[in-house]
Amino acid sequence: MIQFGKLNYQQLRDKFKINSPWDKVIIFILSVLFTIPIFLIGHQNLIDFNWPVQLDRILLFTLIFVIIFLILKAIIRITLISIIVYILFLIGGTVFGGYGFKSVFEDYRSMMYAMLENPNPQDLIISKLLPFPNKYKILNAIEYKNPKVRNFALMATNKHFRDVKEYKNEYFTLIQCFAVFKEINSQWNYVSDPKGSDYIATASESLEYLSGDCDDHSILMAACIRAIGGTPRLIHTKGHIYPEIYIGKKSDLEAINYLTKKVLFPNETKGKTLHYHIDERGDIWLNLDYTAKFPGGPFMSEEILGALTLQ
Repeated sequence: MIQFGKLNYQQLRDKFKINSPWDKVIIFILSVLFTIPIFLIGHQNLIDFNWPVQLDRILLFTLIFVIIFLILKAIIRITLISIIVYILFLIGGTVFGGYGFKSVFEDYRSMMYAMLENPNPQDLIISKLLPFPNKYKILNAIEYKNPKVRNFALMATNKHFRDVKEYKNEYFTLIQCFAVFKEINSQWNYVSDPKGSDYIATASESLEYLSGDCDDHSILMAACIRAIGGTPRLIHTKGHIYPEIYIGKKSDLEAINYLTKKVLFPNETKGKTLHYHIDERGDIWLNLDYTAKFPGGPFMSEEILGALTLQ
């Protein structure tokens, strides 16, 4: 018999046997959390038989739940060990400012909300699995609550477009965010990272000289926009990161197109078109890259490998 100190193999195995009722509770909760997104995928992609009281969908949910429950129960030891490791990871993230319990809750909630409205919810899960380089360093660097960052954004809103009256009430925040864009992009000086390393500057650090590479620009732009109520996101392409701003739906795009071309950036946009992306929910995001002379300027690269939304 193999010995482990004072415990032999049989004693160790007995020690990890599943006797606690809490084990079943944990398995039940995990089964529900896994079942919901899988059910949404099945619900959107399988034929609706139009049975009374949606009985076919109730059976589908039940079947998925039972299968997942049995699988988790069969690998209960691995499941519990994985949960313990994951909880320790989340505790570390919560204490030290990384990915913590609040982040898990917000990610799951936003994913469920988006999947409910998406005809192809599986695409959303795939997009969530796409890698975003230096994600947590970037999130920590977007210091939108830093007084220096907010003061810079406030200065920009006082310097640009303050007297614009058209669409002032409906698109007040967007106009102010475009003022931030104008202030940053009119002064930004591109400087590469040290050779062989990827240096992530905080937003307040980049403010000092308004210089840095694409991720530094994206971090500063996102921080300033969020500091005054806008909704930014960062797009990861092959070898490049750039910011975008949420502007709304198709009707909003028409208004922003007129506002940008005729009121805010008439010279820069002359003969040009706005460049934007439409996400899985039909929301429109306008390009704010450092190479753009106006919001919605040309993309350096359109292939999206990952997206990081800040709300």
